[in-house]
Amino acid sequence: MMDLENKVVVISGGASGLGLATARYLVKTKKAKVALFDMNREAGMAAVEELGDENAIFIATDVTEELDVDAALNATMKKFGAIHVDINAAGIVAPKKILDSNGVASSISNFKNVINVNLVGLYTVMAKCAEKMALNEPDQAGERGVIINVSSGAAWEGQIGQCAYGASKSGVNGINIPAARELVAIGVRVNSIAPGLFATPMVDALDPKVKNALIDMCEAPKRMGNVDEFASACAFLVENGYMNGRYLRLDAATVMQSK
Repeated sequence: MMDLENKVVVISGGASGLGLATARYLVKTKKAKVALFDMNREAGMAAVEELGDENAIFIATDVTEELDVDAALNATMKKFGAIHVDINAAGIVAPKKILDSNGVASSISNFKNVINVNLVGLYTVMAKCAEKMALNEPDQAGERGVIINVSSGAAWEGQIGQCAYGASKSGVNGINIPAARELVAIGVRVNSIAPGLFATPMVDALDPKVKNALIDMCEAPKRMGNVDEFASACAFLVENGYMNGRYLRLDAATVMQSK
């Protein structure tokens, strides 16, 4: 079991949505330190002001740029001296049908962009964090770090227009076993978490009719998830030393409809 108190957690996509909610939870409830990697400078700086400079750092980071990731990790190491947990929540949806309204194949650039952010970018941060985790002294259980990659129900039941997104999130789950098998040598566990519909600010801002239609897809309980339920699930994956190489679906038994 890894104790999160005073541990350093890198969160990509950490300035908004589930990433920011997780940062808040880990700092305020678990007394962890967080490094927020995100493109939104204004939101990132506001998050640091809220959480406290002693507890958080924000680095403007494009996860698709290896040099950006290197700079962000170096800044994190300079401030906190170590990296113990990596939560990869950065991602884009960018829905696009295979064929457009004229029956012509859609541009491949959209597919490439989603894969580049959601899968290649995630892998880049994960691999670079693992390199830093290897420098840690192992705890009593021999652990040096934990990686949590954010997947989605679209990995199994993607909706129409989600070929790129579904493929990227399936790829996230596909990383679990080979990464867990390899990184056990340095005491690092790897899991993924697939959230369903959560009450993030973006979802809360939707038209009530749209929001109610989404809630109708939830099975049991018939509601959106609370962001702290996602954050506490991330904490569980860190703290439970027997969870490795697997995915955790956190979605109220929901199977999304085709559209």
